[in-house]
Amino acid sequence: MKTRLLAADAPGAVEEAAAALSRGELVAFPTDTVYGLSAGQEHVRKLYGAKDRPKDKRIPVLLSDTGNLEASAIVTPAARALAQRFWPGPLTIVLVAPRRGTLAFRVPDHALARRLIAASGGGLPVTSANRSGEPDARTAEEVMAQLDGRIALVLDGGRTPGGLASTIVDCTGEHVKILREGAISEDEIGHVLASVV
Repeated sequence: MKTRLLAADAPGAVEEAAAALSRGELVAFPTDTVYGLSAGQEHVRKLYGAKDRPKDKRIPVLLSDTGNLEASAIVTPAARALAQRFWPGPLTIVLVAPRRGTLAFRVPDHALARRLIAASGGGLPVTSANRSGEPDARTAEEVMAQLDGRIALVLDGGRTPGGLASTIVDCTGEHVKILREGAISEDEIGHVLASVV
């Protein structure tokens, strides 16, 4: 398979990428951190093969907007407050999703990524567009260097902002647990949670 490189600002590029995802093809695209990789909702297993990703590592779900969270998971008051304050942005919230167990959710602060996710139904399983154990890809060229021939399409939106990884919070229980402190500090999380009754 030859991987296609498509400029994100080309006419119909987002629609073409969404159509590829609907067919279960692997598509890489820029986010607010690094390039992400998806195969649409029904073909998550393809991501593991393309990346050589360990099977026990779950794939997070990126949403096009905060409103899509309610349809995807059991949302606690704490999770709702955190999403309203920090989305779109570098906060990943772990919740219980009916019939799917615990899943991590995030709304990226990247207009192109959100447009593609919205065109694909509002939520996509997305992992970083690199081979497992290799450096994250922040340009379309870096994606091609690692995944050319393994995926169908790269939507080239230029260099991603990168920066710190998202902060991950577990909101599945009564008390919120910070699993990884990243771009949003523990103090910022605590300030929001203090207002949740």
